[in-house]
Amino acid sequence: MNRDILYKEQDFVFSYRVGGVLIQDGRILLQKPDGEEYSIIGGHVSRLETTEKTLIREFDEEIHAAIEADELIAVGEIFFPWGKRPCHQIALYYRVHLKNRNDIPDSGVFCGYDDLDRQRINMTYCWVPLEELEKITVYPEELKAHIMSGMNGIVHFISDQL
Repeated sequence: MNRDILYKEQDFVFSYRVGGVLIQDGRILLQKPDGEEYSIIGGHVSRLETTEKTLIREFDEEIHAAIEADELIAVGEIFFPWGKRPCHQIALYYRVHLKNRNDIPDSGVFCGYDDLDRQRINMTYCWVPLEELEKITVYPEELKAHIMSGMNGIVHFISDQL
């Protein structure tokens, strides 16, 4: 059984996450958990699993789409509240592409879900035109400028939301 690299202590959480930036026809595919802001699709890396395999698994589990990971585009050190505890997250972000464009709707909004802490979290997925990206909140916010500039090279960012 795979286990996420997600450690929770009474006063602290550590998370190792990977995200996939899927851009197609001038639009980016984003996820939006119920009642929260948009974010990059991805999930926690499991023990002894590569980040690329994590992305393939997460896209399959969440939206039943087969993807391939292209190049690494960003490394983030992210600090944010996890409930009432501070979380220190290390996140890698890759450009990804669909193996088959027909796996998911190519417009509008569609639904999926994720599991976290043995709870089902309903998710909405939607294509957002890149020119509208700067008008919405997407976590991590520090990644938006790199996405909008064409993602040339690998960037490192620190996001302190505490």
